[in-house]
Amino acid sequence: MLKLGVNIDHVATLRQARYATMLESNNAEPDIVMSALAAKRGGADSITMHVRGDRRHVQEEDVFRVKEACNLPVNFEMASTAEMVAMALRLRPEFVCLVPENRQEITTEGGLDVAGQRETLRATVGALRDGGSKVSMFIDPDEEQVIASRDIGADMVELHTGSFANCEGTIRKEELARLAAAARVGNQLGLCINAGHGINYDNLEELFEIPYLVELNIGHSIVSRAVMTGMEQAVREMAVIMGRYTVEQ
Repeated sequence: MLKLGVNIDHVATLRQARYATMLESNNAEPDIVMSALAAKRGGADSITMHVRGDRRHVQEEDVFRVKEACNLPVNFEMASTAEMVAMALRLRPEFVCLVPENRQEITTEGGLDVAGQRETLRATVGALRDGGSKVSMFIDPDEEQVIASRDIGADMVELHTGSFANCEGTIRKEELARLAAAARVGNQLGLCINAGHGINYDNLEELFEIPYLVELNIGHSIVSRAVMTGMEQAVREMAVIMGRYTVEQ
């Protein structure tokens, strides 16, 4: 079965609209731990959280609270900085996904340039793996980036599906072809193939053309649906669609 990683960053975004942290007030809500537990009940296979340098949504205390309270694997998204490496080594999540980070962006705008930062990223990957975490590179679906990810010691890649999600027609088909080609290269190199960004209930099944997918990380669409249906139901609906995927093609 295709696995579902639920990104709960935007639960914290809603909380941050009024409260800086759960410690600021007993009234601070929604509670990110409750959202993680609801996602688990709905069928999530892992919980994704991204602590950004500017702390715009998830806070350091959040990831530790979720890891302690919810016995699902944690996928810790982070920039390759000394601060975040130190946090990851304290947290010891099952998975770490290295992502690019720009403080001016609303959300992650593209994949990490692994090929252009091999030596720096190799050191980060080595430290994280020594700390007990499996490491993923969030990359655009380019063969060069896939090969570079393997070369620096990553265990997996997460293919950036944002370009696919934001285009239509012929260009959309071309993006699907790029994603499928990158997945095949990664599989041949022994990498675990994940994907994420911009995936929603309407476009999800189009991604079933991509072979060798292991896990999809989905956040904004699930949290948006949860506003209307509740987190547990929103996750369950996504998991039902994902159940139609055949992993090996």
